[in-house]
Amino acid sequence: MVNYSEQPQRKKELQLIQFSAEGNVKAVADLLKNNSNIHAQDGEGTCALVAAAYKNHLEIIDLLISAGADVNMKDNTLQSAYLIATSEGYVELLKKTLRAGADVHSTDSYNGTGLIRAADRGHVEIIQELLKTDIRVNHINRLGWTALLEAIILGDGGKRHTEVVRLLVEAGADTSIPDKDGVSPLEHAKHRGFEEMMKLLG
Repeated sequence: MVNYSEQPQRKKELQLIQFSAEGNVKAVADLLKNNSNIHAQDGEGTCALVAAAYKNHLEIIDLLISAGADVNMKDNTLQSAYLIATSEGYVELLKKTLRAGADVHSTDSYNGTGLIRAADRGHVEIIQELLKTDIRVNHINRLGWTALLEAIILGDGGKRHTEVVRLLVEAGADTSIPDKDGVSPLEHAKHRGFEEMMKLLG
C-alpha cells in the first residue's frame, strides 16, 4: 500500500541525488537547508555523495560532507566516494574523503582496496596519498593479485606504472608474492619486457 504522505519527501531525496550528479550547487544547497535525507539512495543504491563523486563535483562534495554525508557509503556495485576517487584519479576528492574518515581498508566488488585500484590505472598521486595511511600494501584481491601485481599485469610498462611499482616496493610491497598461478611480479615484468620494472623488482 502506497503511503502518499511520504511521496514529497521521497521526491526531495531523489532530487538531491539528481542535482548532485548534475553539479547543481544551488539546488543541492537549498535541499540541504530543507533537511533532505542526505543518505537516501535511489534504485541503484546511489546516494548524493556517490553521485557527485562519479562526476568529481568538488563544491557539492564539500556541501554534502559538511552536512554529514558518509564517505564510506556504497552503491549496489560497492562503489563509495572514497573508492571512486582511487580508481578515477581524483586526488582532491581522495584528500577530502580521507579527512572525512574514509576507511582505507574498504574494498570493491573484486575485494580490491583503493591502492589496488589506483595501481591498476597508474595513478601515481593517488598511490602517494594512500601510502601516507595504514592501508595494507600486500592485500590480495579476488583475482589473486596485489597492488604490485596489478601495476605490472594491467599496466603498460610506462613511466607512471613504473613509478607506481617503485613507490610500492619502497613502501614494503612483498615482491615474492605470486599470482594465483604461482607467477611472481618479476616474472610478469620479464614476460612483458618491462625492463625498468625488472630493475626495481630484481
